[in-house]
Amino acid sequence: MLTAGAAGVQDLSEQMFTFPQRSNTAHVRLTASRQDFSKVTVCLRSFTDLQSDHPLFSLATPLRDNDFLIFWKESSQAFQPHVNNNRAQYRQLDYEPNVWHTICSTWDSTSGLIQLWFDGKPLTRKFVSSGSNITGNPIIVLGQEQDSHGGGFQADQSFVGSISDVHMWDYVLSPCEIQNYVNDLNLTPGNVVNWRALDFQIVDRVLLENKQQTCH
Repeated sequence: MLTAGAAGVQDLSEQMFTFPQRSNTAHVRLTASRQDFSKVTVCLRSFTDLQSDHPLFSLATPLRDNDFLIFWKESSQAFQPHVNNNRAQYRQLDYEPNVWHTICSTWDSTSGLIQLWFDGKPLTRKFVSSGSNITGNPIIVLGQEQDSHGGGFQADQSFVGSISDVHMWDYVLSPCEIQNYVNDLNLTPGNVVNWRALDFQIVDRVLLENKQQTCH
C-alpha cells in the first residue's frame, strides 16, 4: 500500500487509487507523455457513493482549467465532459452508487464532437469545440477538479471512492477498441497515460491498493 508522497512509474494492473475522504488537497497527479492534442480518448473505472458534484478526470493547461474534464453534476443528474472550457451534458444515466462504472470520453477537434461511453454504451455525439487543440503543459489530476493550472481545489467538489484503469490516447478509439477496454480484453494501452506504466505522484491522503475481488 502506497500513501502520500509515493511517485514513479509503475504497472498498476489489478490496483486502484482510493480517496477515503473529501478534502481540498488529496489527489493523484499524472504525467502526460505529450503536450498537444487534436484528438483525445480517456477511459477509466470508478466506484463511489457520492451524491454531490465530483470529478473523475481533470486536465488543465496554462490557457484553460477545464481543457479536458469528466465531471458529475449532481443538481443536473448528468455527466458533463468538458473540452476547451466548453461542455456537453449527458443525463438519464443509471449512475448507481457502490458499483464499479466504466466511463470513456472521446473528442476530435476537426469535427468538434465529443462522445461519452457509459458502462459500454455509446451516448449521443455532441458538439463542444472545434479548430483549437488542447495545447500547453498539461496537468492531469485524479480526485480533484482544477479551477486553476494545478490547483484551485475545493473540498465540496472532491472525489471520494476508488479509481482504476486510467488510460489516455491522443486519438479516438474505435467502438471495438472501447468495447475491448470495457470487457478487459486485449487493448493497446494509452500512449499519453498508461495504467500499466503510470507516471504519478500521490499528494496527501490517497491510498494505492489492490482491487477488491468478489469471491464466487
